[in-house]
Amino acid sequence: MAQSTDLDLVSVVKRFGAHAAVNDVSFSVAPGEFFSILGPSGCGKTTLMRMIAGFENPTSGDIRIRDKSMIGVPANKRPVNMVFQSLALFPMMSVGENVAYGLTCRGVSRAEAEERANRMLERVGLKGFGERHVTALSGGQRQRVAIARCLVLEPTLVLLDEPLGALDLKLREHMKIELKQLQATFNTTFAYITHDQSEALVMSDRIAVMNQGGFEQVGSPRELYHHPATPFVASFVGETNRWQGDVAAASNGAISVRLPSGAVIQGRDHGQSQVVGKTALAFVRPEAIALAQETSALSGLPNRFEGRVSAVLFDGANSSLLIDTVGFDEPVRAVLPQAGQLAGIQVGEAIHMGWSADAVKVFSA
Repeated sequence: MAQSTDLDLVSVVKRFGAHAAVNDVSFSVAPGEFFSILGPSGCGKTTLMRMIAGFENPTSGDIRIRDKSMIGVPANKRPVNMVFQSLALFPMMSVGENVAYGLTCRGVSRAEAEERANRMLERVGLKGFGERHVTALSGGQRQRVAIARCLVLEPTLVLLDEPLGALDLKLREHMKIELKQLQATFNTTFAYITHDQSEALVMSDRIAVMNQGGFEQVGSPRELYHHPATPFVASFVGETNRWQGDVAAASNGAISVRLPSGAVIQGRDHGQSQVVGKTALAFVRPEAIALAQETSALSGLPNRFEGRVSAVLFDGANSSLLIDTVGFDEPVRAVLPQAGQLAGIQVGEAIHMGWSADAVKVFSA
């Protein structure tokens, strides 16, 4: 019978004195899944990972790997391997010795350990690197050695703690794709922690968004991005505009939010059953905002405003505009089109913008 889950956490709590660093967290990870825990610094994700690895014991709750409880099982006896941000490679050993180290510790003969290490190096794209010194490798190559050293032990579960954090941006972008491909090739279960939302969105099958010791939402990258369940998820995952106001009207799923200036935003009630007069938060993604030189071009949209460009944030295909708009206390952020009349727009120019009611996510504040 196929194993249904590789990792289960059941009501795990970790207290340090009166502070609950991890507060009643439960989740399951399926075999071969790339599962990420995404959250800001200090949200409890590293503590959670250390408990799975066996470096910390939970105050209460259970941690199961393939249906076996790991409570009381020391770190070196768990079918788990961890890759840290520091990578923790041995500088005095060659690449091959680093990869074979865990095997020789387990009593595998030197010849077999070396052969398995070389096979693993080939699979991570480092064929012939066995004799080299770790210090002679680039950041990305070291990264792959750390992963090879971990995968050669055939763990049920690989834990990765911000492993790309120390790399430069270009290499990090490259390694994101490479890690995802490696994980798919080996079909090993990965549990990954990061504070970098683009890392989590690009690589994961599912993501748990963590905040203040608990999970806010667990879902696919697409679900979290398009259907955030809480204001925290809406603001933490992806770029967004966020406005606070009062519910002016709510009926049949339509909702109006009045900003302090009196400007009104028309949105949809996403199952939040809003009450008129109550404080609400409205979120709109920059890519959902249509831009035009004439307001007539936006005639079908219920939310139409006029503003002036206060900044052009150029970043190739990811460029955006900040637009000072009457009625909004902060500039509105919108994606800058790459072609057409607006592609060369300058600071200070007038611009019209609009968005649909469906693009607005409204939450009770």
